[in-house]
Amino acid sequence: MQSVRDRLEIILSRLANRAADEKVYTKLYVEAARAAATGADARHKAGVSLGPLDGTIVSIKDLFDVAGEPTTAGSLMLRTAAPALRDAAIVGRLRQAGAVILGKTNMTEFAFTAIGDNLHYGTPGNAADASLIPGGSSSGAAVAVGEGSSDISIGSDTGGSVRIPASLNGVVGFKPTARRVPLAGAFRLSATLDSIGPLARSVADCMAADAIMAGEEPTSLQPIPLAGLRVGIPRGVLFDETQAEVAAAFEQCIGKIGQVGGRVADLPIDDLIAEMRAATKRASIASMEGAEVHADWLAAGASVPVDPHVSGPLSRALTVPASAYIRTIRRRTELVAAIEERLQAIDVLALPTVPMVAPSIAAMAGDEALRDRTEGLLLRNTQVANQFDLCAISLPLPGMRLPAGLMLVARNGHDRRLLGIAAAVEALLRG
Repeated sequence: MQSVRDRLEIILSRLANRAADEKVYTKLYVEAARAAATGADARHKAGVSLGPLDGTIVSIKDLFDVAGEPTTAGSLMLRTAAPALRDAAIVGRLRQAGAVILGKTNMTEFAFTAIGDNLHYGTPGNAADASLIPGGSSSGAAVAVGEGSSDISIGSDTGGSVRIPASLNGVVGFKPTARRVPLAGAFRLSATLDSIGPLARSVADCMAADAIMAGEEPTSLQPIPLAGLRVGIPRGVLFDETQAEVAAAFEQCIGKIGQVGGRVADLPIDDLIAEMRAATKRASIASMEGAEVHADWLAAGASVPVDPHVSGPLSRALTVPASAYIRTIRRRTELVAAIEERLQAIDVLALPTVPMVAPSIAAMAGDEALRDRTEGLLLRNTQVANQFDLCAISLPLPGMRLPAGLMLVARNGHDRRLLGIAAAVEALLRG
């Protein structure tokens, strides 16, 4: 069996060969990773294990604090920020579990926007085809797993920032219930919507990482039998404008779930989505809360260039009065309760993660209207889980020429159960 250190050296060698054009990682911890890998190998030799992540090669999004260095969050503005005094809570937990932290991955500036481009640090090419967008905001995280330079990547998900790139790069991406995983030491976008989740090549790896980050005892993943499982399909606006290839692959998956005894039925939620859209018409919760995080430089003007796709929406949201924000949050609380009641009738919702495969980087850069439309479509399905305070996972759809995802969504706090269902679906689709 290959040692962790040998695996690490192969990855480091690959990354060294492309160092002049590196866009996936913004920072590598070469010596610290070597020391962690050597420690994992020594434990393995002695028959000792720190758990399922011991010796696993992990990358972290560039918005998690690492002691002694500034956290840049994909921006030029923060390069001169004060160094973090301590590791982010999840970074400390991963280290204690024996994870080999290889480096920080690229992201969209301040975790805003879903395309995955970064004006300052370059845009990571999609793992399936480098000319295509990676999806964001956890762009480098998904590409790292897709290309095999990390076993597990840790991202953040405010409107789909783990699941969108997972879908477009053909990997698994899990968004836990918000506040399940501590946000201490993670650069904020939206205190209400932010959640920290893993991307990996299997549900089991996502479950192990999630348990460690949530401070739980990792247990072996028990798939939940699909026979008798109630699967709701939220047909309606979330299925509009879905590319034919994605729609066909989705229907095939649902057919397979039905063949093994899953009880599949339509579950309309268009009324609740319409009400959430009305509540956030003035500005999204993420942009209003993000505007508060960035209020000082938005008011004074940025001292360094900021992506206009980031500064524009934040500047507009800064003008929204506090009364409108408070009303939006109050209305959201009511709608969260309404969907909780609606979802009592099922075990999971199933829908395409995003209604498309990745478009080209060049097309997004060359056509502002197309970019805006694409971003709206990328966020449309995933943001439902954040807005309504649910947990969700994206699994690769089989048989696709370019990657796309199947999303399973469950009620608030049903994370472990969702992972068990996802493991059974994963096995069915791989079988």
